[in-house]
Amino acid sequence: MKQLLTVIALGISISCSAQQMTLKKGIVIDSLPVSINDTISETFSLYLPQKFEVSSTWPILFVFDMDGHGKQAMSLISAAAEEQGYILAASNNVRDTLPISDNILIANRMFNAVTRFLPIHKERIYVGGFSGGGRFSTLIPAFIKGIQGVLICGATVANTELLTSKNPFHLIGIVGNEDYNYPQMLETENLLNRMKFPNQLLMFEGGHNWPDADMLGNALEIFTLAAMAKGRIPKDDAFINAKYEESLTRANIFFTANKPLMAYNLLDEMLEIYSPFREIGSIKDSQKTLKRSNIFKTRNRDQTAILFKESLIKEDYVYYLEEDILTYNYNNLGWWKYQIEEIEKFIKNPDELQQQLGKRLNGYVNALVADNIDIVKSGDPVDGEALNFLWMLKTVINPKDYASYLKIISYNAKVDDTSTALFYLEELLKNGYTDRAELYDLEDTALLRLTPEFNDIVAKYLKASRYGLD
Repeated sequence: MKQLLTVIALGISISCSAQQMTLKKGIVIDSLPVSINDTISETFSLYLPQKFEVSSTWPILFVFDMDGHGKQAMSLISAAAEEQGYILAASNNVRDTLPISDNILIANRMFNAVTRFLPIHKERIYVGGFSGGGRFSTLIPAFIKGIQGVLICGATVANTELLTSKNPFHLIGIVGNEDYNYPQMLETENLLNRMKFPNQLLMFEGGHNWPDADMLGNALEIFTLAAMAKGRIPKDDAFINAKYEESLTRANIFFTANKPLMAYNLLDEMLEIYSPFREIGSIKDSQKTLKRSNIFKTRNRDQTAILFKESLIKEDYVYYLEEDILTYNYNNLGWWKYQIEEIEKFIKNPDELQQQLGKRLNGYVNALVADNIDIVKSGDPVDGEALNFLWMLKTVINPKDYASYLKIISYNAKVDDTSTALFYLEELLKNGYTDRAELYDLEDTALLRLTPEFNDIVAKYLKASRYGLD
């Protein structure tokens, strides 16, 4: 590597060993090298807030995406980091296909690289991510020292047995009430509270996706407030009071909008967040008033019943899917179709909690099938018939999942089950698929594509076929 490395020609110049990096503030910078001497090919993305100066130390959030899309993940949280004054960094090399030990080593090398050339506050180092990246983040404090907090979005703790009072990092979870992880995150919060493990669970109305910038900003604010409470940074009374009033206003908005469960959750988190700074009797009084209200009692009772019902339904899904995969039980696809119809009834129900149940179940069954596909693919040898069943199930769950139809057609053509291949070809086209060129380039279908039946079906839905009917 050259002695002088210029990453971007504008911004801040930082010296590191024999190198000099010039980094621009306020944008996500991609593909920075982890190694200063080219011994490691790993890279990371970096975001410096506009007010960044080398004369001060800064909090940092390391963001993890298990597909190696560090820049994309950071782009989603950069607005919150800018507002709250956090540096962001993300590895481009962690993968869910790698062993955990390899991913931990990759993360550690990135940590060392960033802290080597940036003025990081050593007691304000945080990690986090969405979904798989969030789960992986919960493992890091067990292997890498100095992590003060973990931010998980739409994810659960990977292994609660690794949580210990000897290493009590601050865990903040963010989850939508339509996310299939929602019930488990509620259970995890209760477990952490029993362990006296510092944590907050922030909720929003939505599904399995990144929260908005305001919600992410709220999480970073909580980390900042915790740092003030522990004396790691000076207390800022104006900041504390402003955030307190903002949180109280949000709780009141939830209550007046007939969302008592969201209001109660927020008040509950405020008790923990603001007790080091001010008298919290008014929050306790608000909670007591809320708990006595009929709307809270009704919604809390209804949610408890729904969560219990949801757990039973999920147990059925897990049991029957395991049995169906082992026995290649194609006859049970009808039962799965019925389950999807029941889910749709929940989603269309006028009751909000029933709608949330339906959306969580829909997300759960999709995730369950996807996880089992990954498990089967990792086998040696790969069980093609089990994959074929799972692809068929995916078309039941999501009739617009064109990739699964194509895999079914390819597999069944390969094993000479022409009737099944043709059936799924027609189902694919019925559901709106239009890429004729891809059809005629599909792997293992060379002979099938020459048959009159194949071309008749293509011509019926796409107006023309390639062979014999153009």
